[in-house]
Amino acid sequence: MEKIIIDKLNKIFKERLLKAVDERVSYSYDASFGQHIPDLVVQVLSAEEVQKTVEIADEFAIPIYPRGASTSLSGGPLPVHGGIVMDFSQWTQKLEIYPEDLIIKVSPGVKTGDIHKLAEQYNLMYAPDPSSSSICTIGGNLAENAGGPRGVKYGVTKDYVIGLEVVTAAGKLIRTGGCTVKNVTGYDLTKLLIGSEGTLGIITEATLRLIPKPLDTMTAMIIFDDLYTAGKSISKILTAGVRPSKMEILDQNSINKVEDYAELNLPRDAAAIILVEVDGDPEVLPKELSVIKKALEEIGVSNVQVAENKDQEQKLWQVRKLVSPAIVTSGYTKISEDATVPLSKIPDMFKKIDEIKNKYNLNIVVFGHAGDGNLHPTINTNMRDEEEVKRVEFAVEEIFNYAIELGGTLSGEHGIGTMKKAFMLNEVGEDGLDFQKAIKKALDPKNILNPGKIFPEEGEKRLVLRNG
Repeated sequence: MEKIIIDKLNKIFKERLLKAVDERVSYSYDASFGQHIPDLVVQVLSAEEVQKTVEIADEFAIPIYPRGASTSLSGGPLPVHGGIVMDFSQWTQKLEIYPEDLIIKVSPGVKTGDIHKLAEQYNLMYAPDPSSSSICTIGGNLAENAGGPRGVKYGVTKDYVIGLEVVTAAGKLIRTGGCTVKNVTGYDLTKLLIGSEGTLGIITEATLRLIPKPLDTMTAMIIFDDLYTAGKSISKILTAGVRPSKMEILDQNSINKVEDYAELNLPRDAAAIILVEVDGDPEVLPKELSVIKKALEEIGVSNVQVAENKDQEQKLWQVRKLVSPAIVTSGYTKISEDATVPLSKIPDMFKKIDEIKNKYNLNIVVFGHAGDGNLHPTINTNMRDEEEVKRVEFAVEEIFNYAIELGGTLSGEHGIGTMKKAFMLNEVGEDGLDFQKAIKKALDPKNILNPGKIFPEEGEKRLVLRNG
């Protein structure tokens, strides 16, 4: 990096400008794959600092990469072309709630779990609940349009963002949306920026919508003898007149991994289980579960176990939370995907994944958000075994392509990043890809905002888990 650039950044950040190799290496990876060392790292604490950094990047055509807590599973913040990583994880100063307006304003480095805690103090709820909420930052959630188990009833991140403060590629500070739920003044730039993975603008503040916290919850575990019936039951439940707040599915492999790990007395012989939560008025919840039970009986499903108290309810949800820890007990690398398919196609996807597992001789488990078709095929692999890594790459490609074939999508909540960009053309088509590229070029003509993400670059035609 040129001395003039370092001097300019040093005037802004001083000790928050990281130049040493050992410091920069810490910013060269995330929770996905590949390692790319940035030339410099700046720890940002204000919109003004973001603006000044972007102005320097614009002047010298230097790539810049916004980064939160590095929990991305798609390579979202990786500095694939060198340049400057902008670390937002220290920027936590703003966490302000306005309970009478049902909104909360946050800095990008605030942890999502802290937003949940503050909202609950006022008997309110910020609905998006990614599994990593205790460590991930809201900035990363905004960039990837994060979801979570409550998505089936309450939606995802973009459904709860009503305003943003954003630094453009030219270093200008703009605001989109506002503090009201209804706002149709001009283009909906807020929705455009959410999920754009930092490629169109850098978010420096968000105004989030809150909703009243449900009075109570009830949970049931449904046990299935075959995957087809488990898949069929999802649509049956969702069309029964009740909207569950959570619906999570675990296949037999997932069940047994958790049972090996935690000994929770789970049904090892079950082909799958679905955890269903309903929320709302305590007097209504038993009736809603009765409606679900009756709907399931119509397709021959009767093994429904309802939690009788909060301890039992917590134990059931512990099953879902323990899947990832259980998978990694081998010490091998966990590769977690999030292909999403139409609800009616979930059994087909399970069948295909089982075929792929046997074809490539891999350890694959499947779990995910049953209520919105967002499945997480997860592979445990030894990254030191080159031949096995190749089999994993081919297996994941087949999963992606089959999800698209079923009318699904490459990503429900993890984003495209570097991991899935080679398959973008397969899903959106050449004209669709060109249209998206036109938006990127118009808003970031020098391609300095998180380059190397979303769009396949020359020669990128397949998944590669290691970059040498």
